[in-house]
Amino acid sequence: MYKQIEKYSPEQEKLHNYIKSLHDSGMSYRRITKVLNEKGITTHRGKKWGVTGNSVYSVLKRHKQRDNRLEDIHREYEPEWGRMKIIWERNQD
Repeated sequence: MYKQIEKYSPEQEKLHNYIKSLHDSGMSYRRITKVLNEKGITTHRGKKWGVTGNSVYSVLKRHKQRDNRLEDIHREYEPEWGRMKIIWERNQD
């Protein structure tokens, strides 16, 4: 199974940061989509952004999910010890 544990490529990170800055300034996903298409910025597959804003939302959502996964991978977990009790029972045979 292939796992990419590196961060996004510089181009992907730049696009995400641009989209995030537009969203943080108060733009809606649909408006951001329109701005990206007007500037000729395409998706990672080289296509135009959809009109509904779903793809812009997905970029922001997936980036956050990926950061959370990478944080979980590198987190140090404390061992937890449970309480175990051994009971010897006689076999009634």
